[in-house]
Amino acid sequence: MGRMAEPAQRESTYLRLARELRAAILRHDYPEGVRLPTEAELAQLHGVSRQTVRRAFQDLVAEGLVHRVPGRGTFAAPRDEQYLRQFGSVDDLMGLSIDTRMNVVTPLHGRVDVDAAGRLGLHTDQVYKLAFLRLHEDTAFCHTSVFLPPDVGRLLEPVPELAEPSTPSAFTVIGLLDGRLPEPIAEAEQSITVADATPELAAHLGCEPGRALLRIDRVYQSVAGQLVELAISHFLPEHYSYRVRLRRSGH
Repeated sequence: MGRMAEPAQRESTYLRLARELRAAILRHDYPEGVRLPTEAELAQLHGVSRQTVRRAFQDLVAEGLVHRVPGRGTFAAPRDEQYLRQFGSVDDLMGLSIDTRMNVVTPLHGRVDVDAAGRLGLHTDQVYKLAFLRLHEDTAFCHTSVFLPPDVGRLLEPVPELAEPSTPSAFTVIGLLDGRLPEPIAEAEQSITVADATPELAAHLGCEPGRALLRIDRVYQSVAGQLVELAISHFLPEHYSYRVRLRRSGH
C-alpha cells in the first residue's frame, strides 16, 4: 500500500516545485540572461530528489517558460514569450493586441454586481466593470465584459483609454494589469458554453437577437492566489474558432 502511494507523493512534490519556480519566473526573479539554479542546487535547497527537479523543469520547458542552453544551464524565456506560453498556447489572450483592436463601449466604472463579486471571492458586492468590442480588420467578432475587484479596478483608473468610449486601440486588459499588479497573473480558469444574443449584444456584434454565440468565461489568478479579473466574452462563431492543444500527463 505504501509503495502505491509513493508515485502520487512524488507527483505532488514536483508539481509544487514547478509552481514555485513558475511564480518566481513570472515575478522576474530570474531576468533574461540570469541562470536558474541547477538541478543539484534546487534538489538540495528544497530537500527533494534530482528526478523531482528534472520533472518540474520538463513542465516549464514544455510551457515555454524556460529554455536549456547546453553547457550553460537553464534560463527564463523572454517576457513576451512567457505570457503567450503560460496561457496554454491559446493565442487569443496576451497576443490579441498583435492583430486585433479593443474598442471600449462601456468605460471603466464602479458598480454593484453580486454575481461577479461572488465569482471573484470578494467580501463586498462592489466591483469595477468595463465592456469592449474586439475587432479584426474593423469587424467586431467579440464582446467582453470585464469585472475587477475594487483594489484592482483602481489600478486602471489612470488609463485614459478606459475612461470613455474610444476608437480602437492596441490593448488587452491583462496586459494593462501586468505592469500594475503587485504580483503577475499566473493562470486562468476557463469555461466554454453557448448563449443566445441579447438585444444589447446583437446591436454591438451586428447580428440578430437570439443568435447562438460562443460564450467563454475566464477567471484570472495571480501567482499569490488572488482572483484579479473575471472576463465574460461572447463570440460570433463565423468570425472565431477556438483551438487548444491537449497532451497526456507526463509526456
